[in-house]
Amino acid sequence: MLQTQSYPSDTQASPLLIAHGLFGSARNWGVIAKRMSAARPVTAVDMRNHGDSLWHDTHGYRDMASDLSRVVDTDPHDVLGHSMGGKAAMVMALQHPERVRKLVVADIAPVAYGHTQMPMIDAMRSIDLSAVEKRSDADRQLQDHIPDPGVRAFLLQSLDVRERRWRLNLDVLADEMDEIIGFPEIDGVFGGPALFLAGSESDYVTREARPRIRELFPRAVFAKIPGAGHWLHADKPREFEAAVAAFLDA
Repeated sequence: MLQTQSYPSDTQASPLLIAHGLFGSARNWGVIAKRMSAARPVTAVDMRNHGDSLWHDTHGYRDMASDLSRVVDTDPHDVLGHSMGGKAAMVMALQHPERVRKLVVADIAPVAYGHTQMPMIDAMRSIDLSAVEKRSDADRQLQDHIPDPGVRAFLLQSLDVRERRWRLNLDVLADEMDEIIGFPEIDGVFGGPALFLAGSESDYVTREARPRIRELFPRAVFAKIPGAGHWLHADKPREFEAAVAAFLDA
């Protein structure tokens, strides 16, 4: 079972499940989840091999989709997934359409990508954890590998400084990287409403991917958030929340 963070609501609106992206966690979504819980109950999860959830030997999307479906159980949810979490949410909707009311896919498409995330894993593996007394020590070690301070800060949210360990199963994520950047061949169609929300500065959801999206999600609609990149919820959180809320409330 995945570890979850729940944000109750006094409303009777359909509950929302949030699935984070690669190297993320439920905690990354805490501020957005709390604000969105004013209108609906929200649950954010730590995906397998991330955060406080169990580590497994596999990291394929069918497994991740099954993990999410067990959190939902038989109570239909709106489901929001970003990047890796978006792919898991799509597979969940295709495999268990009865458990998904509306689907929001943030800056990802149901296609294979060519860019690996192995440099990030190599950078995290390069840190001498025995020399880390505080987060800034790890940050200094990462600088040679990752010049962007925002990316370093994001990765370091998954570092347990006290225990000197990553809350990421780096070995399995590395072994399963082809699965993570790919997308499974899967039968099925999700006939419910689906919003594919992208950042205008991101190239993750191209026009060439739209025919495949419409094959699997015939009621898909597309929107972009101006000025946002791949981490659109971090770049433009208020605009992101407004777009998601408008879709879920429609």
